[in-house]
Amino acid sequence: MTAETIVTILCGLAIAVGVAGTIIPVLPGSILVSASLLAWALWGGAGATGWVVFGIGLALVAVGMAASAILTGRKLKRHGIPNRSVLAGIALAVVGMFVIPVVGLFVGFAVGLLLSELLRTRAFRTAVSSSLAALKATGLGILAEFGLACLAASTWAIGVWVTALS
Repeated sequence: MTAETIVTILCGLAIAVGVAGTIIPVLPGSILVSASLLAWALWGGAGATGWVVFGIGLALVAVGMAASAILTGRKLKRHGIPNRSVLAGIALAVVGMFVIPVVGLFVGFAVGLLLSELLRTRAFRTAVSSSLAALKATGLGILAEFGLACLAASTWAIGVWVTALS
């Protein structure tokens, strides 16, 4: 097995972890996908193809990260949800990850968001409504980033195939 093959396999595994990380915030996400594409361009033995794949993949990842931030931020601002509610959700998500295996991250985020909104609004129905809006906004951002990370991963897979054929 050549060094280029080992680099390609390791980069593929890292890209898969990065794509999963766009959905599971504990894992590194889009940044890992970008770093893996760069590593493959440098040491994967793909030559010019590697750099083309890196450029296209980096552009896709950057658009995904920007879309996630813009879509989420716009929706949160539209519903008047402050950053501290999201931070409370993240804090309880970390706690939930250790308390409830597998789904604790998501349950903790939702509960933290709801509690923070309940403290802020002092009305249960309003807190539930704003929490659901924040969850939808977060989900939309995650979906956009995930989709574009998948496109970057597909670009890499095509690049590996093109390199293997040449």
